[in-house]
Amino acid sequence: MSTASAVHHSSPSHAALGPATRPNLASVGTIVWLSSELMFFAGLFAMYFTIRGVVPEQWAAETPKHNVLFAAVNTLILVISSVWCQLGVWKAEAGQPARTGSLLDVKRWGMREWYVLTYIFGAVFVSGQAWEYAKLASEGITLNSNGYGSVFYMTTGFHAIHVTGGLIAFLLIIARSFTTRRYTHAQATGAIVTSYYWHFVDVVWIALFAVIYILK
Repeated sequence: MSTASAVHHSSPSHAALGPATRPNLASVGTIVWLSSELMFFAGLFAMYFTIRGVVPEQWAAETPKHNVLFAAVNTLILVISSVWCQLGVWKAEAGQPARTGSLLDVKRWGMREWYVLTYIFGAVFVSGQAWEYAKLASEGITLNSNGYGSVFYMTTGFHAIHVTGGLIAFLLIIARSFTTRRYTHAQATGAIVTSYYWHFVDVVWIALFAVIYILK
């Protein structure tokens, strides 16, 4: 009787704990927000294809001016940055904010080192885009040169703004890893949701690269 009573009284307390795992609100919120960003970029893609359909002569005249090889290398840099970012995420999930050995011992790097490397590659990508803008401007493709120029700079420019936002987020995550002695779950979550955003801008750029530089 006492055993049954103990089971009876313990059941409500266990039920009150709820499910063992619950969706992380920060992660869910980030995914929902990225879904809205996806719709935004879909609109930009629609503008680009509209220009191709309405004024194909502009498309035919301007696309040969793009340096496909340079853009491909710059794209590869961004893709590799996502690899470094994911390695940092795994370290964040393991609760390792910083390296536990020599800087040359890559296997013992923590989230901070991988995110610094991600930041460097992302900054190189943005610098590459700025260089390309300068080169195209010298060849007559500007924001107000024609419809193609306007759409090109709008699509790639908004993407560059998003990448810059991601770089700022990485700086904040890296800085927070220095401010506390104990690496908290909230800090790890921040690192993880930042990786969602970075992978998103990476995938969007791959699509932009295919549309702008490969489709002729």
